[in-house]
Amino acid sequence: QVQLVESGGGLVQAGGSLRLSCATSGATFTFDAMGWYRQISGKQRELVALRGIGMSSNYADSVKGRFTVIRDNAKNTVYLQMNSLTPEDTAVYYCNARKYVNSAWQDYWGQGIQVSVSS
Repeated sequence: QVQLVESGGGLVQAGGSLRLSCATSGATFTFDAMGWYRQISGKQRELVALRGIGMSSNYADSVKGRFTVIRDNAKNTVYLQMNSLTPEDTAVYYCNARKYVNSAWQDYWGQGIQVSVSS
């Protein structure tokens, strides 16, 4: 059974930095993509950053230049370095890992971790 566990969230002042970590267990394969989504209160979950096995990555426009997704393929671990945080980044952040199997994406999710940015 694949499990994802996030850590590193918390409260930070605007302009500060946080680093989220996501450790996986139970996978006997390397995920095709790993990254982060977030859900701001009252809104739908949205993509923050996603990284493939190689160097390809995809970022939400709102975080480009401030956030960096880093993955360790050997450990099936993914990180999110968040700099220059603003109150608009306050959300529950979810780790996501996905594998393309039988012509479909299989998604795995962490339980979510709160990030709060004060002004």
